[in-house]
Amino acid sequence: MSTIAILQLILYLVVLTALVKPLGWYMARVYQGKPCGLDSVLGWLERGIYWLAGTKPDGEMSWRQYAVAMMLFGTLSTLVVYGIQRAQHVLPLNPQGLGAVTPDSSFNTAVSFATNTNWQGYGGESTMSYFSQMLGLTVQNFVSAAAGMAVLVALIRGFSRRQTDKIGDFWVDLTRSTLYILLPLSLILALILVSQGVVQTFSPYVTASLIDPAVDGEGKPLAEQTIAVGPAASQIAIKQLGTNGGGFFNVNSAHPLENPTPLSNFLELLSILVISGALCWTFGEMVSDRRQGWAIYAAMVVLFVPLLAVCYWSEQSGNPKLNALGIDQTVSTLSSGGNMEGKEVRYGIANSALWATATTAASNGSVNSMHDSFTPLGGLIPMWLMQLGEVIFGGVGSGLYGMLAFAIITVFVAGLMVGRTPEYLGKKIESYEMKMASLVILIPCAVVLIGTAVAVVGPGLEYPGASPGEVKSNLNNPGAHGFSEVLYAFSSAGNNNGSAFAGLTANEPFYNTALGLAMWFSRFWLAIPILAIAGSLASKKAVPTTSGTLPTHTPLFVILLASVVVLVGALTFLPALALGPIVEQLQMISS
Repeated sequence: MSTIAILQLILYLVVLTALVKPLGWYMARVYQGKPCGLDSVLGWLERGIYWLAGTKPDGEMSWRQYAVAMMLFGTLSTLVVYGIQRAQHVLPLNPQGLGAVTPDSSFNTAVSFATNTNWQGYGGESTMSYFSQMLGLTVQNFVSAAAGMAVLVALIRGFSRRQTDKIGDFWVDLTRSTLYILLPLSLILALILVSQGVVQTFSPYVTASLIDPAVDGEGKPLAEQTIAVGPAASQIAIKQLGTNGGGFFNVNSAHPLENPTPLSNFLELLSILVISGALCWTFGEMVSDRRQGWAIYAAMVVLFVPLLAVCYWSEQSGNPKLNALGIDQTVSTLSSGGNMEGKEVRYGIANSALWATATTAASNGSVNSMHDSFTPLGGLIPMWLMQLGEVIFGGVGSGLYGMLAFAIITVFVAGLMVGRTPEYLGKKIESYEMKMASLVILIPCAVVLIGTAVAVVGPGLEYPGASPGEVKSNLNNPGAHGFSEVLYAFSSAGNNNGSAFAGLTANEPFYNTALGLAMWFSRFWLAIPILAIAGSLASKKAVPTTSGTLPTHTPLFVILLASVVVLVGALTFLPALALGPIVEQLQMISS
């Protein structure tokens, strides 16, 4: 390991933590309806949106009404994105004349972007027109992220309110999240990215003459290269800030026109976690106890840092089998050493490992290196981060409400240990809250494991027109690594992440359908129980703190919470991981 690499990782964590309080304070004021500065500039637009939508800024809903509004919005979003893709060949802003997207791929992509997953089974520059990228995908990057933030705010109100059945208005929370948080931050980041060389244009793709002509797969000479361009910077900014992750280009942030410089790399990386981290402070502010927000943030960091260290160490250690061939994998002034397969030389191992860890800790899924080329242990880390439920930072809004579900379970377990009714933030945690929290934790686990099991017995589930065994033939790697590719795909879809072990050929009817369903269930079947918890908590009285109340802002609670997250993830997924990356790691280090 090099000193400069470690310093880069430390700098990232320091800057991220420094931004938690100011951004968290700003978001709290937005959600509390207090002056935030931008309200004097954009207030007229907010009021106009409410007028068009027929709602009021002080509107209130029960948790059931809130859930219905969220589901209707998610369903409508899915249908709109599906329709845009199917009709893109007749829609404007299609200078390359790209055809309509196939029905199964359109379904998968529509669900993916409406659920804030942004799994991509297609190549962006070869499949989507500018119109589809902007009006379909980029719009969903904003509103799907805002929907997750809205559900979180509703849950926070459940903790802070007393004896009411109202938890806010979905349309108001959605509007404020988009207008005052996501849009301004995205505008600033997009302008910075353009200054660094990220492309932003409506011009058709350009061609360049090759200095060294080559031949294609059929032996025909190639003298020119087509370079894809387009309105990329505007989509990249919100894809990172909203933990969406859908790349404008197929290779995502490894592409020099999407992520050209060390500064763009650092800012995009920072954007992945900054809102999710700052929402912890927002949570503490809105429940009138900032220590609670810091405790949740500390639990996330306690889990994130060791996993980042293991991922970096594994990639920097390289492949021992290459040492036997006389290949030098040590760090030197001329070489980064380690496992550089699938990584950009511009960023090296430290920034690749940091990105892989951050993007899977959040439900972002963008990449600046290929996770399929990581060592088995290095690839296990991003896979397990997703399997932990996307609660270590997680998606904007969804990550924190998932972690709060774990917090509810933690105080319940602690209450059982001392024989006392558990309490959290002045509310008694009873059987109803435990049932809903259990659904939030167990549904993604079931989706991942059942989906993987169905996929690996593929010949029994052939889609129309398939030959026997065709589903299995999508694996381009045999044995343990092939299993890891399938497990990673369903871990990504089942936890709304979107990254992939790209050796799996997933853009076909079976995987497009199965992964689409996994994304849908894992988004909405979790959000509804969270809203049910919010409604139940809001209706309760405040419970006075006594000597028997477990403090939930102390280092002890931080360790308890982190332990529960790890324990659930280990008990659920260790057997599956043993069939994939663990056995592959043992095979790699064996003589």
